[in-house]
Amino acid sequence: MSAKTKIVVLHLKELIYTGLFAVLGILFIILLIIMFLPKDKAPKKEPETSAPAESETYEPGTYSTSLSLKNSTVSVEVDVSATEITDLRLVNMDEAVATMYPLIEPSFEDLTKQILEIQNLEDVTYDDENRYTYMLLLNAIDSALEQAELGYPEQEKIDTELKTKEGAEMPAESEKTTE
Repeated sequence: MSAKTKIVVLHLKELIYTGLFAVLGILFIILLIIMFLPKDKAPKKEPETSAPAESETYEPGTYSTSLSLKNSTVSVEVDVSATEITDLRLVNMDEAVATMYPLIEPSFEDLTKQILEIQNLEDVTYDDENRYTYMLLLNAIDSALEQAELGYPEQEKIDTELKTKEGAEMPAESEKTTE
C-alpha cells in the first residue's frame, strides 16, 4: 500500500480573510435573529384592588383655568377622579384663536395623550420648536391640577395667575364644578 501524501499550502492572508468573514457572518446571523424574533416583554398587570384613601390625591370634579391670549380667552378644563386625571379639554377655542395660534390645538392634543397615559406632568416630552406653546399649556394644566389637589385652599382656587416666559401676566380665572 502506498500512501500518497498531499501537501496543502495555506497562505496566512487567506486564513485571516476567511476567519474575518466567518466572524462577520456569525454576527450578521445573530443580528437578524435579534431583530426578527417577536418581543414578548409585555408587562404583566397586577389585578387592580380598591385604592386606599391615602392614595387619593385629587378632589373629584372638573377644574378650569382661563388663558388670556391677546384679545381672546381660551379655557383649559381638567377632569379628575380621586386618583387620576380622566380628561383634558380646550373650551371656548374660536376660529380666530385657532388661526392666530395654530400650534395650540395640536400641542394640546399631544399633551392630552401623554398626560392621560403617564398621569403626571413631569415626564411629558415635547420638541424645542414648540416649547413655549407646550409650556403655556402645561402651566394652565398644572394650575387646574393644583386646584384639584386635596387640601388646596379655597381662596387660592379663585385667584390663580399664570405668567408667560416674557413676564406678561395672563389671568387664570378658575372654576370648579363637581359632578
